[in-house]
Amino acid sequence: MSGIPGNARAERRARLARAMADEGIDVLVVAGNPWRCDYLRFAADITPVEGHAFAFIERGRPARIIVEHPAEARRLRAEQTDLDVRWSLSAIEETEIAIRELGKRRIALAPLAAVPYRLAMGPLVASIAPATALLDRLMLRKSPSEIEAFRRAAVLADEGYAVFRQAARVGRPEYVLVAEVEAFLRSRGCPENFQILGSGGREVRGMHPPTERRLAPGDLVTTELTPCVDGYYAQLCRTLVLGEPSKTQERAFAVYNEALEAGIAAVRPGAKAREVARAQNEVFRDHGLGDYVTSEYTRVRGHGLGLYVDGRPAVLEDADLNLEPDMTLVVHPNTYHPEVGYFVHGDSVRVIPDGCEVLTRTPRRLFSVPLV
Repeated sequence: MSGIPGNARAERRARLARAMADEGIDVLVVAGNPWRCDYLRFAADITPVEGHAFAFIERGRPARIIVEHPAEARRLRAEQTDLDVRWSLSAIEETEIAIRELGKRRIALAPLAAVPYRLAMGPLVASIAPATALLDRLMLRKSPSEIEAFRRAAVLADEGYAVFRQAARVGRPEYVLVAEVEAFLRSRGCPENFQILGSGGREVRGMHPPTERRLAPGDLVTTELTPCVDGYYAQLCRTLVLGEPSKTQERAFAVYNEALEAGIAAVRPGAKAREVARAQNEVFRDHGLGDYVTSEYTRVRGHGLGLYVDGRPAVLEDADLNLEPDMTLVVHPNTYHPEVGYFVHGDSVRVIPDGCEVLTRTPRRLFSVPLV
């Protein structure tokens, strides 16, 4: 979602201009596409929906934008009338030409994850400085306006999960649950939500986009719900049972809840992301479930949140990033359990000077949905 409030846009542009001046960068070229548009959102407040997009950022001047389709150019001009937008069927080549025309000015390029191969590895690479790390530093710590957007996204995550619980009934297909959440979020002015889910028992090894599978008595139903407000994502992970939870399901939940609380307790300024991961993993090891926090069964113990749904830092035991105030992330010990299947449990948090603020408020319990 683009078109954030003017104060947030001004905050981001001022922070970026200062950072460019400190690094001696004259022109910053930022690449993006519909999947990786977080850096473009930060630098130029644009969100491509079709093809590649490139923004040329100069201190004190409106951004220049190159896109691949005329419809994209018209949309971006309508959203921000001060932008200089042009389109080309050969947008990558056009960007390369525009970089050459800048002459001896100091040019930087970011992010590595979205830069096309021709620009990342082509003949211009020797004359262009990398700027991914610079933008990462700026994007990790949120400004007051960014924190406010994150808070509102967290509220929508809680409200969306209440809708999800009401939609979870025996016989309903998975896609209906997600459709009802999407309809609710759209009605609240939230046009973007990343959501996956799972349903079943021990055979379920993860989450996925919604399918036609119909919910059955005794199912564990998991979801990762991630609404976006003014470009900023917050995430909530919870698990429910259709019917009364079994003793085995309740014992499993107790492990995940202990792990989540240990992870959140480890979030504080000066801690490293690996300490948050280790705090969660040690709970599983203490319960004889250490095999299930390996890459064979799971991915991360959480990750950064902001303008991207799955940003830095990745909360893993080898993640060396220091946590600082106003970083935002989700802590979630999501993994497979050998007795009950895949289980999820997680909250969005903000690092504050004396520790951690939890922004999602849905109770930490194994929800039970009546069968009738």
